[in-house]
Amino acid sequence: MTPPLFIVGLGGTLRDGSSSEQALKIALAHASRLGCDTRLFAGPDLLLSHYDPGRQERSPAELALVEALRRADGVILATPGYHGGISGLVKNAIDFIEDMRADEQVYLSGRAVGCIVCAHGPQAMGTTLSSMRDIIHTLRGWPTPYGAAINVTQKPFGGPDSPAVPEAVQACQTVADEVVQFAKAWRGI
Repeated sequence: MTPPLFIVGLGGTLRDGSSSEQALKIALAHASRLGCDTRLFAGPDLLLSHYDPGRQERSPAELALVEALRRADGVILATPGYHGGISGLVKNAIDFIEDMRADEQVYLSGRAVGCIVCAHGPQAMGTTLSSMRDIIHTLRGWPTPYGAAINVTQKPFGGPDSPAVPEAVQACQTVADEVVQFAKAWRGI
């Protein structure tokens, strides 16, 4: 019997329930409904040391992140758009992928990586999404064709008095669909 696909979600902010964390949770929940095992790294999970390639020691949180990424069949990244780019918190976590440079499956090779950007306007959404895709290419990952760019000024995931915007939820689910479809094709299932 083939083990389920393993999808890692990485992103969000230190603010509990941030838009990018909510988007990531929606995407991972959809991947789970598609039969995948998932692991979320968000909020406090991203409070890692500043990445230092010369430092060999890793904290338990840093080791858990890298080991999960090593096992991952696919990855979903979600970030706020800060000043036209990804947040430092998310970028620092991504930098730990450098620990996979000597792996047989180097960096993100052979893995689909879905991108979700939450920002306050189209300029930040576009530049941040482009930046994420460039980083994924550099790490030899396969950015999915669809990247979700979500305008947070519209309260896309609802609140106490308002429902979620269906298009925002669908965008996150589409990212998960593409990551899972690619992972299945790569694994031959």
